[in-house]
Amino acid sequence: MSENGTAGCGCGCTPTRAQALAPGTAPAPRGVPAGTPDGRGRGDDPTGTSAGSAERGSGASAASAPGSARHRIEQAHVPAGTFVMGDSSGDRNRGDGETPRHEVAISAVDIDATTVTNDDFARFVEDTGYVTEAETFGFSAVFHLAISAPPEDIMGPASGVPWWAGVKGAHWRRPGGRDSSIEDIGDHPVTHVSWNDAQAYCAWAGRRLPTEAEWEYASRGGLDGAKYPWGDEEPDTGGDPEHGGWRANIWQGDFPRANTLEDGCLTTAPVRAFSRNGYGLWQSVGNVWEWCEDVFHPATYRRGTTAAQRTLVTDPVGPEDGPSRVLRGGSYLCHISYCNRYRNSARSQNTPDSSMGNAGFRTASLRKADA
Repeated sequence: MSENGTAGCGCGCTPTRAQALAPGTAPAPRGVPAGTPDGRGRGDDPTGTSAGSAERGSGASAASAPGSARHRIEQAHVPAGTFVMGDSSGDRNRGDGETPRHEVAISAVDIDATTVTNDDFARFVEDTGYVTEAETFGFSAVFHLAISAPPEDIMGPASGVPWWAGVKGAHWRRPGGRDSSIEDIGDHPVTHVSWNDAQAYCAWAGRRLPTEAEWEYASRGGLDGAKYPWGDEEPDTGGDPEHGGWRANIWQGDFPRANTLEDGCLTTAPVRAFSRNGYGLWQSVGNVWEWCEDVFHPATYRRGTTAAQRTLVTDPVGPEDGPSRVLRGGSYLCHISYCNRYRNSARSQNTPDSSMGNAGFRTASLRKADA
């Protein structure tokens, strides 16, 4: 739970669905996509040709024979190895559980070189008719400077995080609201997808979400102990000239009021912008938060009661139960003055049904036992 008593990041990096729901409003009944009172089609598909009857967040509409051939994203092979997991820079956030540092062994795994894009997710939806939770509930959380919707669609500022607003009709195809589209951003990360939605994609693709240990190991790119995927240099030094010398898509300026756009991005960037890390991953920090498989708990790293009992953990997973799931990597809204979670070790969380304009996912190969 966050410091304000709700599951989700206490600093407001990613608001919960409950936070985005303004007082006095109610989401659409579950199973009825936004804009379709009778549930016969998606809100932007009045013909009803989309399979609006897909079960919310369950992947029930996915084709019966999932396979990795459907998943066209380039793979980054992450070799087996050990690393020290947790914050080594002293920049950890109280309550996130980035310590104690502990040694972890990771089995070899193939991980998406990029996050899943709008075009990738569109293929999944076209093949299955899947309806996301944002569509089902009828709204999603949009950063206030990114809203593209008529005033009547804006449900008001999110509770405790007023730079976010619940926006009716915002979902993965319309990330800013009813007046937006993904027509020109097919190579950007898909957003407004919940953890449940990501699981449905994985079931269709014959994939899974990475554990947070796999994610951190892959993000480090072989640089054990480094603060960022590229090393310890700060993101505003030595980066991509096409993005103002920045190494990652994070906030520049006065958060949350004014973004100076030094890197050219107000919201998402193409998934192959900036540079790869040592294992071939693009943008594991910045751009969008990434869902991981694990249940979140701030005491996850406190396995055992002594340092000796925490000497080496192999392929760890999170707790069995809990109200929220792990998010990693930070997003285009992170800024050193407010949320510095664009680091390899940084952790966040949200409820599995929550969706927002700065969170997506990448997938991993199935474990041998699950293949």
